[in-house]
Amino acid sequence: MVALGLDISLKGLLQKIVLHLESIPKPQGENISSVRCDLLELRKDWLTILMTVTSTRSPINIRHLEKATVSTGKEGLISEGNSAYSWSRCVDELEWQLSKHGSLRNLYFYHQHLTVVFRNTMFGPEGRPQHCCAWLSVASSFPECASQVVPEEVTKFGRDAVLYVESLIESIMGGLEGLINILDSEGGFGSLEMQLLPEQAAVHLNHSSRHSFYPARSPGCASGFIMPGQESYPENSNSIKMLEAAMQRLANLCSVLNDMEPICVLNHVFVLREYMRECIIGNFRKRLLVVLKSDGDRQRPSVLEKFIQRHISIVHLAEQHVSMDLTQSIREVLLKEAFCGPVSSLHISNNPVDTHAGSAVETVCNWCIENIIKDTSGAGVLFVPSHKCFKSRRHVGGYLAESMSNLNELQAFVRVFGGYGVDKVKRMIKEHIAALLNCIDTSLRSNHEALETFAGSLHSGDHIEKETSIKLIVDLDTVIEFCTQAGQALAFDQVLTKAAGAVLEEGAPLIYSLFEGITRHLPEEIPEKLEVRRMKEVANNIGMVKDHDTELMRLIMQDVGGANDGSWNLLPYLLSTFMTSNIWNTTTFNVDTGGFNNNLHCLARCIAAVISGSEYVRLEREHQPTQDSSNGHSGENVGSDTSNHLTATASIKSALQLFVKLAAEFILDYGSENRSEIVPKLIFLDQLCEMTPHTPRSTLEAHVPYGILHSVYSQYYANSSSVLLSSAGASPRSSPTVSLGHASPAFRQIHSMVDHSKASSSHGQDLYDADERIIQSTDQRSRNGRRSGPLDYTLSNKLKSTDRSASGNSGPSPLPEFAVSRSGPILYK
Repeated sequence: MVALGLDISLKGLLQKIVLHLESIPKPQGENISSVRCDLLELRKDWLTILMTVTSTRSPINIRHLEKATVSTGKEGLISEGNSAYSWSRCVDELEWQLSKHGSLRNLYFYHQHLTVVFRNTMFGPEGRPQHCCAWLSVASSFPECASQVVPEEVTKFGRDAVLYVESLIESIMGGLEGLINILDSEGGFGSLEMQLLPEQAAVHLNHSSRHSFYPARSPGCASGFIMPGQESYPENSNSIKMLEAAMQRLANLCSVLNDMEPICVLNHVFVLREYMRECIIGNFRKRLLVVLKSDGDRQRPSVLEKFIQRHISIVHLAEQHVSMDLTQSIREVLLKEAFCGPVSSLHISNNPVDTHAGSAVETVCNWCIENIIKDTSGAGVLFVPSHKCFKSRRHVGGYLAESMSNLNELQAFVRVFGGYGVDKVKRMIKEHIAALLNCIDTSLRSNHEALETFAGSLHSGDHIEKETSIKLIVDLDTVIEFCTQAGQALAFDQVLTKAAGAVLEEGAPLIYSLFEGITRHLPEEIPEKLEVRRMKEVANNIGMVKDHDTELMRLIMQDVGGANDGSWNLLPYLLSTFMTSNIWNTTTFNVDTGGFNNNLHCLARCIAAVISGSEYVRLEREHQPTQDSSNGHSGENVGSDTSNHLTATASIKSALQLFVKLAAEFILDYGSENRSEIVPKLIFLDQLCEMTPHTPRSTLEAHVPYGILHSVYSQYYANSSSVLLSSAGASPRSSPTVSLGHASPAFRQIHSMVDHSKASSSHGQDLYDADERIIQSTDQRSRNGRRSGPLDYTLSNKLKSTDRSASGNSGPSPLPEFAVSRSGPILYK
């Protein structure tokens, strides 16, 4: 080095390099990461040396310097210096290096392009959603590009950074919704729920028993469905791969979003976990409302229930990778969509709060009221007593009424919306029935004088005055329509009640048994205490009260103040005039449904409930002042309340018997004018007596001979006229005419009417053209054979009677044995 003749400046630079190297701290122990030093001056001095020796004016050439230092056998000075220069960068502080040489703040000027690239590539086939956090963290350095001397730049750059983050978060959450919706689609988890239909399984079993292999082509009824065992074929594995990829992406994305630190941009803080939670909850609410409406109309509750179960399974999948309770959030959404205020029978609020019902339960309840009960679409919705559901002549929206109102669908509704949904429907039903009761009250008031005249004519026996007063009664057909609609509402409420009781018994059997035990010991008293009334309402809402319709009508009248004047004493007279309406001209009874073609069996349900409920409410109102004045005498009140209930029961029986008597007189008096109306009217009264426990069928038999009732049902359930003729000639006990021997003495008085009607029908001729001697000889036997109680016209007994007739064995019963058929009624012309 000395032989080279270094000048003073070059020597000084080399001495500085030596000092820089000697100033590097020596690491003590294993704590090397804590050693920090700045070698910037070392690099500056070394660059100065290189510039000096490479200059043409320098007396020392770089090659001379390199050769002069190679004799040691090691690397030359230049090579060693260059290595030291390179390694010095790794010793400097990393944050300072990144801030000076590796900052991403310059990407601000390309943030719009970054947004477009992110949207187009992140959730594509080659995208990596788990890298989204790196794209978001860039935004925190954007405000650094602003000049401090220009305040407008700071505001603008900060606003652009916030908008960039919000845009990317929107895209990320959109991708998250897309992944969830892919799994929740029919091609996702929905495809895993597909099962063979029963008829498809039968076809496959038949073919597998005939052949050792499945046919190459599926049968026509099973087209579109893969054969059992073919789910794992290579051509069917693409959908499974798609599901696996979507599930993996969803898991990775949820895990990254959950672990990401909050993003701070100026005074804005973005927490990705909360965005993810709101996205999942909002997507579920939106999907729920979309699924609820199918093709512009309401979806079936069972389909809605399956969707909720499937979506919750996807939420459980995402919940495994986040530190949040997403299931509880989904339950809150369901509660919010089902909540419509406190349950009326369970909560007492002196200051009712105006709460808005959830849009989902509001949609379902309004649809049920408008399309099932009111039948505003004119689909011909009828209640079918034999199946306990509603049927329609044409589709109500996208479905028939029976597919929306059967017990299984209503149970699914109860499971989805719970007690709040049931209470919402029941409140709407009560409001609807209350409005219809107001129409009945209006009719009673407007026809008060005509009804009083009609009642007086019955007691005086003035037939002319009776006919005149009946003609003065106005809007009779309108009242019949309203009462029929009220009966249809009662029928729907009863089916919903059974569904709610079944769900409660299945989900909470201990609570159900508790209510069942309490209901059996509730006191029967008038007037009822508030606690007893509420408990009865709860029990009636889950089907534990025997007379559901009467109890519901009683509660409605108590709430709205019905039957509050003397005009309601004329209710049986008004209802009995329904037998004079022209609606009976087109009324026929259907054996298959157990009801009438125009829903008049719901009218019978309404009549029984309105008469019973009004009598209860009237007596409660009469005895309320007595109870208030006798406070403090609890022992006397208990006995008085019990006797009041007995009085109410007797009053209800009296009112119903009065109605049955008046209606039967109308039927027999007007039967000669239009005999085709006799059969449906008699069946109507018979069904009314069967609906209410206060009027056994013997009540009707006191006014209409048993033989006529029996012959009416024989017309519907007899297999053919030949069966009736053969059975009539085979044995007196198996003949339909034998049942006439049980007729009351009034039968002789109306025998001429029956003789006139039999001439218009071959069935009537066969039934009533019997020998008087046979009737007299079997009269005593018939009376002993059936002492009291209603006839059992159920399908099971009719099938048993058919079996006995086929075997040739006629039992000791005097009732005729007839086969089941689909034949219609005898037409009286």
